[in-house]
Amino acid sequence: MKTISCMNIDMELLNSFGGETKVYKRGDIIFREGDHALYYFQINEGKVKLNNYDDNGKEFIQNIFGKNQSFGDSMIFLEKFYPINAISLESSKIVRVPKNNFLELLEQHPKISLGMNACLSQRLYYKVLMTQNMSSTNPVLRLKGLMEYLKSYYEDDCQHCFRIELTRQQIANLTGLRVETVIRVLKRMEKDNLLKIINRKILY
Repeated sequence: MKTISCMNIDMELLNSFGGETKVYKRGDIIFREGDHALYYFQINEGKVKLNNYDDNGKEFIQNIFGKNQSFGDSMIFLEKFYPINAISLESSKIVRVPKNNFLELLEQHPKISLGMNACLSQRLYYKVLMTQNMSSTNPVLRLKGLMEYLKSYYEDDCQHCFRIELTRQQIANLTGLRVETVIRVLKRMEKDNLLKIINRKILY
């Protein structure tokens, strides 16, 4: 089961439980670190990044989500504050459902609830794998871990067909590497046939 196949709830169903579509411009903040988790979010159009910053102001991107993907799901079940920010990367339309309404939706639709459990488990699995690779001093393993994690959210499982929709700077922010290191390692990975670079686009 690919992670993306878990959580893509029908828009009409979301709307029937109080879902509303919000429009965000590029750079708009959807929620901030420290906010309460009040909604289930699912992207209808656009892209969203989850990030945080260290004490020196350096950005670390946790993930980037696109059309038909949800984000911040796990926080719905916790009485905790968001440990991350969610920021629109481009003009986006996002459906949000109030937390209590969404929990009611899950109660009334057990199959969706089971699907969400599978989705969260899948995300955790790939997150653990990525974390293991991120702890490596080998930059190739760091990039492979990131790309495998991102690819887990999409249906296609063929070699060199998944397009990494990230800039070199975003990859650096996700992996904790310098941009110069990312550029150099990507060229090495292409030489070793681990990926392809066509017109500066990375295919994994």
